[in-house]
Amino acid sequence: MKESDVIYLDNAASSWPKPEATWQAMEHFMRSVGANPGRSGHRLSIESGRIILEARESLAQLFGIEDPLRLVFTRNATESLNLAIRGLLQPGNHCITSSMEHNSVMRPLRALEKKGVEITALACSPEGELDPQEIEKAIKKNTRVIVITHASNVVGTLMPVGEVGEIARKHDVFFCIDAAQTAGALPIDVAEMQIDLLAFTGHKALYGPQGTGGLYIGEGLETELEPLLRGGTGSRSEFQEQPEFMPDKYESGTPNTVGIAGLGAGVQYILAQGVARIRKKEQQLTKQLIEGLKSIPGVIVYGCRDASRQVAIVSFNIRGLAPSEIAMELDETFAIMSRPGLHCAPAAHQTINTFPQGTLRLSAGYFTTEEEIALALEAVGKIAARSKKKGSAHAKGH
Repeated sequence: MKESDVIYLDNAASSWPKPEATWQAMEHFMRSVGANPGRSGHRLSIESGRIILEARESLAQLFGIEDPLRLVFTRNATESLNLAIRGLLQPGNHCITSSMEHNSVMRPLRALEKKGVEITALACSPEGELDPQEIEKAIKKNTRVIVITHASNVVGTLMPVGEVGEIARKHDVFFCIDAAQTAGALPIDVAEMQIDLLAFTGHKALYGPQGTGGLYIGEGLETELEPLLRGGTGSRSEFQEQPEFMPDKYESGTPNTVGIAGLGAGVQYILAQGVARIRKKEQQLTKQLIEGLKSIPGVIVYGCRDASRQVAIVSFNIRGLAPSEIAMELDETFAIMSRPGLHCAPAAHQTINTFPQGTLRLSAGYFTTEEEIALALEAVGKIAARSKKKGSAHAKGH
């Protein structure tokens, strides 16, 4: 399928299309390099290692990280969050989170809760907003970690990361951020925001392929954080114990070098464009989408409905229709790609009062055009009008 055949508004699930540089870097690796990094001394293995190092350096530049070796590559944000959450929390510890979290946070926490970890999931507002003062009030003597999303994957609402970072530092509590929806789309500086652990995925706003992601681990935290896996690292092979130094402690087994090559190219593209420029365009598209949806009779828009306080994610429903019905019609009749349902975030839908039905989510990206948003709004308008007419006919029949 060609890019021109569809209107792709599912960037919160996975960004598409990717910059040409992403797939070109992956093709170059497969055609011309192909070797296992750090496992051999020949030139192709060295070149493979260089590709990984350059991707690490690009990500460090993007996130304001002084030492690129503090970035660990994973398969996705889910693996990164599991590494952070399961690696830090022990029975008797307390963790604070929010009611807007994705299951990549909630499921590891609920599993640990059964083993004696205490969890406080603070209720956000129906717009998905979190009051940082509630976090401070919830801190106890045994609080070890605060883990929150940077932006909701359901309604896009931004969390007060800077304020929560200050609170965490003041109380000597580790601060972990799920940046699945913001890495590449919003400015992130780990030092300025006082982030100890930053989990991100490669296949969304970083324009890398699926199966890539990473975790930033703050200075000295490697002495506290247990790895999920142990095995071959290409280093200290004479020892049967896992290396204790970064990043090798957390990078066992052959890495996804072809994926990391694509991720590195995607990040270089972002650095060349500038995050501020990307943010400005996505904000304009989000504003157009929110205002357009609000003007359609029968459409309910969720979240803060303010493009300056959210990422390019807009969730809505049409009265009388299930989200899956809307999504199917958008796809089959208008070739518009969207995401219906609970978005792997049932707690968030309970917070915004859309559980168990969920919502229909449209998520724009840097490659989305204003014309595509206008066509999507026109399509939603037609579906809503037909639903209203059908409802009226049904009422008359009774």
